[in-house]
Amino acid sequence: MPLNREFIGRKYPPLTSTVTLEALQKYARAYNDDNRRYFDPSAAGGIVAPPMYGVVVAWMSVVGAVGDPALGADLLRLLHAEQDMEFIAPLRPGDEITTVARVASIEARPGGEAMTLELDSRNRAGDPVLHTLFGILIRAARRDRSAAGRAERPAAPSGDPILSVEQTIDRDQTFRYAEASGDLNPIHVDENVAKMAGLPGIVVHGLCTMAFTSKVVIDGLCAGDPVRLKRLRVQFSRPVLPGQSITTRVWAAGEHGGHTAYAFETYNPEGMAVIRGGIAEIAP
Repeated sequence: MPLNREFIGRKYPPLTSTVTLEALQKYARAYNDDNRRYFDPSAAGGIVAPPMYGVVVAWMSVVGAVGDPALGADLLRLLHAEQDMEFIAPLRPGDEITTVARVASIEARPGGEAMTLELDSRNRAGDPVLHTLFGILIRAARRDRSAAGRAERPAAPSGDPILSVEQTIDRDQTFRYAEASGDLNPIHVDENVAKMAGLPGIVVHGLCTMAFTSKVVIDGLCAGDPVRLKRLRVQFSRPVLPGQSITTRVWAAGEHGGHTAYAFETYNPEGMAVIRGGIAEIAP
């Protein structure tokens, strides 16, 4: 059954989440980040949440929208295709963040249907703190050759990268990330379910892999200051497996909106991209 296109533009009721010190630190540990801004109250500027912790405060809004039975999304055929996050203001312990989800688009793609969910997150005062585009693909039961065009694949950056960082995914990474993020999809924690879904076994959450890349950017390009990261965008192109090493390569990409822009891609041990079209924007 196709997605219900009458839902384009539909907004869901606001949902509120409280940022706690315990939760933000648990999230940082879930992707092996020991940045002192997340743990040391004596750090200049005080403790802030990892930028990617924004997925936690908005997660139930995602679940409520994507899981709406009237929308018609087949969750067994759902793939998280891309994520674009604008970090407008840092999240701190004690903040109350309210998120509104809106179905921004539904369109045909080769092999299925794509939907973009727009998430607007604001603090207690009503000021925006986070803007997210959450892109999913509902795979067709059989490949639909009538869909217009081919899936767009961004060209890999050319030239030598300015930064290349290898990171290792722990064997228990998916269990820790599931608990810290709230994303309990069984393909990340249950070998049998993952294989029933056609996967080789448990796979790493795409947003966990994205969190690993955020650490590369913050450590290597922001002098360790997470508040300087203003945008992170990725396209998920291949699953990552527990125990694998991933390598993120970064290229300079000029300026955008007063921020320094970078392009990046992340590769598995075979040199195949697991993240394509990466964009990071950093404040001075």
